[in-house]
Amino acid sequence: MDIRWLGQVPYPPTYQAMQDFTAQRQADTPDELWVCEHPPVFTQGLAGQADHLLAPGDIPVIATNRGGQVTFHGPGQVVAYPLLNLQRAGYFVKEYVYRLEEAVIRTLRHVGVTGHRVAGAPGIYVRLDDPGSHALLPQRPQKISADSTPGKLGSDPDFSGLGKVAALGIKVSRHCTYHGVALNVAMDLSPFERINPCGYAGLRTVDLSTIGVSVSWQEAADVLSHKLVHSLAP
Repeated sequence: MDIRWLGQVPYPPTYQAMQDFTAQRQADTPDELWVCEHPPVFTQGLAGQADHLLAPGDIPVIATNRGGQVTFHGPGQVVAYPLLNLQRAGYFVKEYVYRLEEAVIRTLRHVGVTGHRVAGAPGIYVRLDDPGSHALLPQRPQKISADSTPGKLGSDPDFSGLGKVAALGIKVSRHCTYHGVALNVAMDLSPFERINPCGYAGLRTVDLSTIGVSVSWQEAADVLSHKLVHSLAP
């Protein structure tokens, strides 16, 4: 997988470039990983609802064809877009999402933070009271899926004591992926208060700086890129 470092780039032309790359690629086109950050922008996924945009103000809102609801991109956030041929890689979308999340978890581990999955809510979360704790979450997917208690399955995700540090939203066209994952490193988090992040009212969004981790954007981007290349390999 070739890594392309884009720097800070506006969202709309980057989104268009991902679509163009995917539409034009052939069976033998090498996979690429685009790494960048964006000026402040809200992006709406296909499931996005207008009432989750509470007060966008002067920050532009861009409708996209990725999955999921509304999120925010801004400086200090590492955004990674894997442009991957899943058919050639040999796995399906569900495993692709798992591998994306695993790359983020391994990146967090590199800086002493334990990342967690939450049942019914894609993305990666951290314990606010103890970000380095290895204790398993009661709301972890494996726990919930194994729990036959009536009302557990299909209920709203439980974010008790957690903050969201990484979001993901993907699109697959002709077995090829675009959009991707965003890891919050050291950014202005206040725009997240203008939305219901990922469609959940009251979901707290954090970055590595908030939870006491001092790491540069470039170091976080380097580690995440390496983990993604490794995790997404066939």
